Amino acid sequence: MLLPYTPDLELDDRLMRAIEPVLRDLTASFSNMSMIVALCDAQARMVQRYGGGRQLLQRLDEINFAPGFDASERVAGTNGVGTALAGRGPIYLAGREHFSDCLQPFSCAGAPIRDPLSGRIEAVLDLTCLRGDSDPAMLRLVREAARDIETRLLEQATERERALLAAYRRACRDTDGSGDRPPHSPRALSSSGPEHGRLGRIDLAVLREKAEELLATPQRTLDTVALSGGREATLLRHAVTGAAGETGAVVEVRLLGGPSLRHVGLTAPAEPGRPTALTATPLTAVPATPSPVPRRHVRVLPRAVGPPPSAAAASPALTVAGPQPRPRAGTEGNGSDSGSADGWVLLVGEPGVGRLAVLARKRLELLHDASVCIGTTLHVTRTAEELAEVTVPRFADLVVVDLPDSVLLGDEPEPLGGQTPLRRVALGTVREELPVYGVGDPVQYVPSTPQARCLETGQPVLEPVLADAEGWIAQEPARFGRALSVGIHSLITVPLRARGTILGVASFYRSEKPAPFEDDDLSLAQELVGRAAICIDNARRYTREHNTALALQRSLLPRGRPEQNAVEAAYRYLPAQAGVGGDWFDIIPLSGARVALVVGDVVGHGLHAAATMGRLRTAVHNFSALELQPDELLTQLDDLVGGLDPAEPWSVEPGHPDPGIVGATCLYAVYDPVSRRCTLARAGHPQPAVVGPDGSVEFVDLPSGPPLGLGGMPFGTAELELAEGSQLVLYTDGLVEDRCRDIDAGLHKLRAVLASADREPEDTCDAVLDALLPARPADDVALLVARTRAMGSDQVAQWDLPSDPAVVSRSRAAVTAQLTAWGLDELAFATELVASELVTNAIRHAVGPIRLRLLRDRALICEVSDGSSTLPRLRRARSEDEGGRGLFLVAQLTERWGTRYTGEGKTIWTELPLP
Repeated sequence: MLLPYTPDLELDDRLMRAIEPVLRDLTASFSNMSMIVALCDAQARMVQRYGGGRQLLQRLDEINFAPGFDASERVAGTNGVGTALAGRGPIYLAGREHFSDCLQPFSCAGAPIRDPLSGRIEAVLDLTCLRGDSDPAMLRLVREAARDIETRLLEQATERERALLAAYRRACRDTDGSGDRPPHSPRALSSSGPEHGRLGRIDLAVLREKAEELLATPQRTLDTVALSGGREATLLRHAVTGAAGETGAVVEVRLLGGPSLRHVGLTAPAEPGRPTALTATPLTAVPATPSPVPRRHVRVLPRAVGPPPSAAAASPALTVAGPQPRPRAGTEGNGSDSGSADGWVLLVGEPGVGRLAVLARKRLELLHDASVCIGTTLHVTRTAEELAEVTVPRFADLVVVDLPDSVLLGDEPEPLGGQTPLRRVALGTVREELPVYGVGDPVQYVPSTPQARCLETGQPVLEPVLADAEGWIAQEPARFGRALSVGIHSLITVPLRARGTILGVASFYRSEKPAPFEDDDLSLAQELVGRAAICIDNARRYTREHNTALALQRSLLPRGRPEQNAVEAAYRYLPAQAGVGGDWFDIIPLSGARVALVVGDVVGHGLHAAATMGRLRTAVHNFSALELQPDELLTQLDDLVGGLDPAEPWSVEPGHPDPGIVGATCLYAVYDPVSRRCTLARAGHPQPAVVGPDGSVEFVDLPSGPPLGLGGMPFGTAELELAEGSQLVLYTDGLVEDRCRDIDAGLHKLRAVLASADREPEDTCDAVLDALLPARPADDVALLVARTRAMGSDQVAQWDLPSDPAVVSRSRAAVTAQLTAWGLDELAFATELVASELVTNAIRHAVGPIRLRLLRDRALICEVSDGSSTLPRLRRARSEDEGGRGLFLVAQLTERWGTRYTGEGKTIWTELPLP
């Protein structure tokens, strides 16, 4: 069975003190039997197991009937624990009565354990054995064990609680003659008669809250509560006096349709010598102040402790004491003899403690809601707004939060003083247009204000009466005078302190609530602001780390478009919702008017991914300078990643291992505008798309190599001939794949968006992002769109030369003539000399056909190709050497020069700046 598991379950000490002696004796009685005793909490999760042989325990472990696992009926079906809890009573199950097949070899008996005073189920007890060892007497044993535990729990209650409860039961017994009932009557709060149905948890919570308020108000004895489904309940408060003189109050509840209040003219006198058991206060009587008592407490009573007494009063001035007779059917009220069938006790306690209980409960609810609602995001301003939202209007009518700009930017805050410039970042109010500073306004408190004292001392300040706080009014007498006139009358200001640093100040005002703030409110405000301050500091630290990572990545990404004529490019980079990551792109001009297009992706987010991306991007630039083919470049990059991955022992901090490069992909493409051919290779990266001039879209069937760092596998290449005006679309997987969409659906949608002719690359980027990305993507996205260009015949001149020294002079003449045709006579001397030296070196030191080519692009490019793979080397010739100065002259006359390998040999190229 796949059951939910919760580690480290335990029950409270009070409950375990009552349970352990009973279970110890019960387990000892099973020492010669294969029987386990399971103790579960009120959610049917097993806490402990007692007894049982090894074979039985192993079989129970196989079905997860073990400590920590959930055996509730909702997840495990019919079983001893879950069914006893759902039915709220003892249960015996044998064999096939279990819902799950794996439980059918067992028999079990379960019983809930209740708190005798509250009636709440605190735990569940279960006896389990193999079906062949079962006995129906197990039900009696588990029921008796549960009762023994409840008896021990009742013994832990205070004498005062037991006395008040006994007084009420005695009054009930004397009223209807039913005698004292056991602590748990079958008529429970959740089942108050077939005509009313079961009460839900919300109705029970509403009833308990109203009962606490009624107990706290000595001037009231009756309240009506609207429940779900159009039902109503009546709450009655009765004064109770115990046998030893204990005074208290009981609140009983009756659902609509039960007996109405009956007013009788005569009452039966109390028996001589019997102490007063029940005092029923009439509705219009003004009760006396309750007597002082040594302890204050409120205890929730069992859901049914017997029929409630009849509330009787002869006149508004008469208070009836002692047992009351029950009217006959049809004689009074609604004529029903249901008596107290629809009434039960809800609370027992002291009237004087009710107000404190209500306030304490409301404060605990506010702290709980604050822990849930504050800090839901890692945004400084939003966290401050959440503090205002959760405290208005439940705690204050106006809340403002002021922070310095350094906290908003994520910087380390400077020590704050009384006159430190702040900025209002959050404001919560029950009314609009109050005379206070608005959100975004700069705020600088004068030294006499409570806020300035709060920042100077680091301690909260309470100003219960603002009309007397001259230091507060001195901040801006006209504005704050208007604030007093509209009702703002009380203030608490608390510093936002986190990890020993003051981040700002929060101020709470009251205007609608007439009661001023008290010392208890000051403690509550400190707790609320303390939680918010930790969340604000966490958001500030995240902002700093995010800004640092974003600045690092932006510094590592390309800045602007490099100068080249091969393609018209547009690009976009969008960081993920979780922060910056390792996606990157590049446009790298190469020799021969070519261009390299690169897109890569490093797994992960944050500083580590950004730093890794920077290392890989630098490596790609360096390898591209070597004029490597795409597959060779990815091979070199793969070897580099494998060497970068393991961290040095000295660089690893104890407990913080270096994750290394956990994964990276890359796509590298080289486009030649002269031949219009594009060569591509990829390492675990998504396929690029090619959009033809007519709007047709194709994904390049490019061999998929493994991601970088795995090693051992070669990378394949693909070569395409692209028509002029085609668009090459490179992207990372965050564009087409996310948690809600697989990559095939993303590629299909991308194809549909790209199918458009004559669209600019910038427009293509915008259309793709608008169609495929949400407002805040879950992963980084890098998108590069390059529209190809082609060099015309009027920009290219090419000659094939034989390997004969006589062609050197002819090559010089051809170069001079071509430059004259292009209008570049100023470059004729330098270009003629460069071509002469390169052709001469090719004839002397190389083999195969020789080709001389001139390209007129952003610079004048002169190239000489041959069939040799020998790399020329620039050296410094000595004064007596007759040769060795050719490449030196070439380097001095040109702006750049280099060598690249081709499939037929090598090409030596030079670039001369155009005039």
